[in-house]
Amino acid sequence: MRHRNRNPFFISLMLSFACAPLSVMASQALTQEKPLGPATQVSAELLAEAKQTYESVCAACHGLDGHGSERGPNIASRPEVVQKTDAELNQILSNGKPSAGMPSFASLGATKIAAMVAYLRSLQGRGKDLALPGDPVKGKRLFFGAAKCSQCHSISGQGGFFASDLNAYSGKLDPAELRAKILNPDAGLDPRRGLVHVVLSNGTELTGAVRNENNFSLQLQTSDGTFHLLNKAELRSQTYLGASGMPRDYGSTLTPVQLDDVISFLLRSVSEAQESARKPVAGDEN
Repeated sequence: MRHRNRNPFFISLMLSFACAPLSVMASQALTQEKPLGPATQVSAELLAEAKQTYESVCAACHGLDGHGSERGPNIASRPEVVQKTDAELNQILSNGKPSAGMPSFASLGATKIAAMVAYLRSLQGRGKDLALPGDPVKGKRLFFGAAKCSQCHSISGQGGFFASDLNAYSGKLDPAELRAKILNPDAGLDPRRGLVHVVLSNGTELTGAVRNENNFSLQLQTSDGTFHLLNKAELRSQTYLGASGMPRDYGSTLTPVQLDDVISFLLRSVSEAQESARKPVAGDEN
């Protein structure tokens, strides 16, 4: 059987079409950036570049320290941001939030976006080994014992419910900062988030934390855990005390060593809770 001669131009054209997908794939393999692992593993050079990008672009809305401004929210200590996984933060930076006025940073590429996440973690007090000033085991005994922290606070679901569960603590994991909050709990407190003292029309006086409030009613929780739903028309007075429910004498009731132990227990517990919250749920990796 005789083979017909094929047109050389036709053969050349067919080969070019056959090779085109291979050349595109090769080009993509050379230019595509691979996503990094955990955000804290980026190089110092990339982290410095991310810091510069943040300060020149992001800080105008989120503030140099990440605690927000009139133009943008707090991304350094808000629990809903702190507890997001690195993958979730990567996705937000890649896609942006157009409805909220946040642009996409997809043009940076995967590597630089991972570095931006790492820099954000540094603003949140992450990215370095946690140095504990004391003994967390002794601190746990104090928390649930002599220091009486658990009468108001809970941690990992154990303890009281008048104050917050400390696993949701969203500040920096820094012993000095936490020590300052314990020794001076009212510093920088918004009065409307502290204790309220009310006097009812029958002369009854109550002091507690506001749980819900509108123009007509006030829900107050007193330190014994009781909730009081009060009609504002029946209140003689309502005074914001500008104080938290925390004791102000830990500097004298606890020794410096005991205080370090309590701080160590809190830091370790909060760190473990945050790391657990950041881990993707099985099946959600994609």
